Amino acid sequence: MPEIKRIAIFGTESTGKTSLAQRLAAHFGEPWAPEFVREFWDAHEGKIEARDLGTIALGQMANEEHAARRAKHVVFCDTELVTCTLWNDALFPGACPAWVREEAEERARGFALYLLCDADVPFAPDPQRCFPDVALRERARELWREALVSRGLPFAEIRGEWPERARVAIAAVEAILRGADGER
Repeated sequence: MPEIKRIAIFGTESTGKTSLAQRLAAHFGEPWAPEFVREFWDAHEGKIEARDLGTIALGQMANEEHAARRAKHVVFCDTELVTCTLWNDALFPGACPAWVREEAEERARGFALYLLCDADVPFAPDPQRCFPDVALRERARELWREALVSRGLPFAEIRGEWPERARVAIAAVEAILRGADGER
């Protein structure tokens, strides 16, 4: 059985991560793992507290594992635990459980590729979103990019209009699936 490649759709809010994860899953005929915090938000009427951070991390991992079990070659993850730690730090300074940070670092090394979605698309208002300001979005994009660079994680930057984003993302995933030997 081939190794399942994990691809993280990564970036700050309102950058098209969910749409891109769904498009890639449809294009490659593979599963995608939804962002658990959205499910949690809806189930708890928009109330998230510091004590919920571990539960949210567990839910994200469960979504990823459920999708990975259904994959043949690749699974697309609409966010992952490094993102959870970045949001934990932004919204609940000092409250991120140590085990979540440790798990985030361990799991990050298991991703074959991160698709870093730029904040160069219009902000789409949503009750779960915090930073509509252009300067804050740019700062968040830099934080997410630095999270990848500082960890030495493989990534491709996804920017521009939607057709260009899809084209670059598909090409990056195809390169991962071909691998060094050119085989899928």
